[in-house]
Amino acid sequence: MTTLNHGGQLQQMATEYQIPSEQWLDLSTGISPLVYPIPQIPSDVWQQLPQPCPKLIAAANRYYGSPAIMATSGSQSIISKLPTLCHQHLGSKLTIWLPRVGYKEHEKAWREHDYQICLYDQLPQPVQLTARCVVIVINPNNPSGTLYSRATLTQLLCKIEQLGGWLVIDEAFMDVISPSQSMIDKTSNRHLLVLRSVGKFFGLAGIRLGFVSAAPVWLDAIAAQSSPWEVNGPAQFIATEALLNQSWQQGQLSDLQDLAKRLELLLQQHFTSSISGTALFKTVKLTRAPEIFDQLCQQGIYVRLCDEKNALRFGIPTQLQLNTLAKVLNELYP
Repeated sequence: MTTLNHGGQLQQMATEYQIPSEQWLDLSTGISPLVYPIPQIPSDVWQQLPQPCPKLIAAANRYYGSPAIMATSGSQSIISKLPTLCHQHLGSKLTIWLPRVGYKEHEKAWREHDYQICLYDQLPQPVQLTARCVVIVINPNNPSGTLYSRATLTQLLCKIEQLGGWLVIDEAFMDVISPSQSMIDKTSNRHLLVLRSVGKFFGLAGIRLGFVSAAPVWLDAIAAQSSPWEVNGPAQFIATEALLNQSWQQGQLSDLQDLAKRLELLLQQHFTSSISGTALFKTVKLTRAPEIFDQLCQQGIYVRLCDEKNALRFGIPTQLQLNTLAKVLNELYP
């Protein structure tokens, strides 16, 4: 099976460019550089097999505003399960609409099954949709930053409901969107599934925790496909506290927005191309993207070369990291 590149392969880059990993500035992911402080974890959390955690689910329902939600070992685990779930409940030989630009694990998962794939640059029009179709939306999009409004997605959901299909929305980066355009509060509708990620906004990608919100019938079906200990105990303990800590969340959002503005200003000084993104990443369209990617790597700056090879995605740096990036950019592109 093909392994996709999402950034984060620092050891591979260190070997390729012969620069020790500790000397790199890694801005290749959309993960917050500001990390939720890990609390003291009780020893029994480490020692016992992980059990369903009502406190975690209650915290997630409150934080996301979801009517029904399930914890998973990262939203990636749900992405890989959806095609099988669809086959079992909607059938095969269906049309799957996927964004041409976006997190490619979605496309990979569906292509490995017997579905007709349609790639879109703009959301498909109602007249294009067919019975029991599935439309995948990444909102906001990674890496383009394209954001669809609740009103637009609500209209799309109404049409998909009439056709008996699914609208699947990946909201991994929604935490930094204000006002929120999340559709998660509408997931009592059997035709809508919403994915959320803990790792991005909270800077905790390593604990591998995400959520899926959907009608109970789909949550039960996903649970039937999942392992008995889907989410480890320490991840549940940490996330419960993080999801309830509103003061930290408010400070985190403010800090990320400030750092994102500083990064965008720096990029504007050196690149005349359009810049898009969110408060967790900034993407620069560049005709010489592979060349500039290589030049930055030679200086120990690791960013994400987008799949289409026409843009670079910069993760949000801390102020100290921004100073390092500015020094390199001034040297390379004065």
